[in-house]
Amino acid sequence: MTTKQPGEGNSRFPDAVAHAIKSHAGQFRKASEPKIPYYSHLIGVAALVLDHGGDEDEAIAGLLHDVVEDTLESGGGQAALAEIRERFGERVADIVAGCSDSFSRPKPPWEERKQGYVDKLTGAPPSVVLVSLCDKLHNASSLVEDYRILGDELWGRFKRGRESQLWYYEQLLGAFDGRRADMAANPRYAVLVDRFARVVAELADVAS
Repeated sequence: MTTKQPGEGNSRFPDAVAHAIKSHAGQFRKASEPKIPYYSHLIGVAALVLDHGGDEDEAIAGLLHDVVEDTLESGGGQAALAEIRERFGERVADIVAGCSDSFSRPKPPWEERKQGYVDKLTGAPPSVVLVSLCDKLHNASSLVEDYRILGDELWGRFKRGRESQLWYYEQLLGAFDGRRADMAANPRYAVLVDRFARVVAELADVAS
């Protein structure tokens, strides 16, 4: 397993930033007001990964974790994953695949996809679990902030409303919490899970 960090030697990180921005050009966070470029989320996830023990491959996967499923309308899916594999390597592509809940259009029903994703986390490799947790933590934190601005209007910007969103985050929390022993080699993982638990509780509180 590589422990290389961005900036050490021939880093691929700047290329990954450019690839992420290009792949998500014209996309914005669903609930942001005013509109926030989607790549701000990707950079935020990569920063969380690096702040919590991740290496360069994991940080790059954080930047690219949504390329497969969120660019399906423009030819993403398996073709996008193959490009990631070619440009950034097998390990990055495997992490991205592990963080994706669909690879084709039309996507399976929302509930089926989300439950399948949660189930997959119970046996996913540590790198996938770390990147996924950073992704979901950043998303949940953004939801809390957006709710404070938009109120109940927030839920209308998603395919499923308040109850479904809260259900999903509670299921994710259970899955991440259940991996503590497997992730013991990274002491910062437990810190992340505890932080995610607080954010999920805050989301439930502000939306009650």
